[in-house]
Amino acid sequence: MINDPRAFLASLFHVAVKAADPLEAIRAHLPQRPKGRTVVVGAGKAASQMAAALETLWDGPLEGAVVAQHGPVAECRRIAVLQSAHPVPDEAGLAASGRLLREVRGLTENDLVIALISGGGSSLLPAPAGNLTLDDEIVVNRALLASGAPISAMNVVRKHVSRIKGGRLAHAAHPARVASLVLSDIPGDNPAHVASGPTVPDRSTPDDARAIIRQYRMKLPDAVMDHINGANAAAPGPDDPVFARQEHHVIASARVSLEAAAEAARRHGIETHILSDSIEGEARDIGLMHAALAREMRTHDRPFRKPSLILSGGETTVTIRDEGYGKGGRNTEFLLSFALAIDGQHDIHALAADTDGRDGSEHNAGAFADGTSIARMREKDIDPRALLMGHDAWSAFDAVGDIFDTGPTGTNVNDFRAILVR
Repeated sequence: MINDPRAFLASLFHVAVKAADPLEAIRAHLPQRPKGRTVVVGAGKAASQMAAALETLWDGPLEGAVVAQHGPVAECRRIAVLQSAHPVPDEAGLAASGRLLREVRGLTENDLVIALISGGGSSLLPAPAGNLTLDDEIVVNRALLASGAPISAMNVVRKHVSRIKGGRLAHAAHPARVASLVLSDIPGDNPAHVASGPTVPDRSTPDDARAIIRQYRMKLPDAVMDHINGANAAAPGPDDPVFARQEHHVIASARVSLEAAAEAARRHGIETHILSDSIEGEARDIGLMHAALAREMRTHDRPFRKPSLILSGGETTVTIRDEGYGKGGRNTEFLLSFALAIDGQHDIHALAADTDGRDGSEHNAGAFADGTSIARMREKDIDPRALLMGHDAWSAFDAVGDIFDTGPTGTNVNDFRAILVR
């Protein structure tokens, strides 16, 4: 019997985060020491924690720099921790990208580059290509964030307007050996898509980028389109001999974290089912799908008999429409849609949160919801459906004390959704 559903769901979130702890993940994937220098580069929301873990584990000299988000960071002694902005790039990120490119220049075949890559790195590493400017890259980033495109598609576009993404950072390190250690926040765990793959090339082309721009009806500056249509937009492909000495490892992912949470729930005697670790789609639509499943379980004991827990991961999207937007992120938007669809069904409890500890525009990881959430919002003279339409889910949950705030977790393996049907 689970007497405190919120405490139970929160405990599962923390189990999932612990399973993606950078120290243990890196320990299992340490590359072989080189004859020459070991240079560390990296970027992402977990960059400083990954760098601190590597310093603890590495038996030998280390140097280099990583780029983390503005805010609290892990302390490092040998690796410089730079900071820049997320989700919209800034001047600090531009300087940080230049620093990483300088770190890998002039290396030899006896040297090793260890790249520590985690989600969020795309925004933290602005490096406009050709004649493009930081303002151009900011416009691209804002258009992508508002488009509703999945993260893998967004990162294809980013690769073709950058001089550091799409394998270009590893390309600049040639002839050194490059080992990329990747915390995946991408559905499907393709390492070339995490942080737009600064050290992991893929086969996407400018044609692919143009198709995505058309599909999601993005309006980008003429200078950006001129660059993508030009001769220098293509990123180096994985068949380029420069990448012959590269290795890359996905060292933690949503799949591993969800499996750890499921095992913890089963130890409490709760039947647990993982729907998928790679769910994508519009957040409010995915919320309706999860709510329909929870209602079916509560009413008809199918497809899973209650009491049961369902878990899912992946990365949903929020398409910003003409009505504008308020506060929140994809997890709170998912959950407000979910809460509206389970209104009055008191045996359903849910948590949706980002494993990095920050969901969208605010500083919370996510929120809780149950069958009383909507009634409690209306008691506060809040119209939850209007807030959902205005992409202001944070305000709805904050008003009733249902915000889930963890602070930065030091890792990032995408969204965590847990629904308990008692």
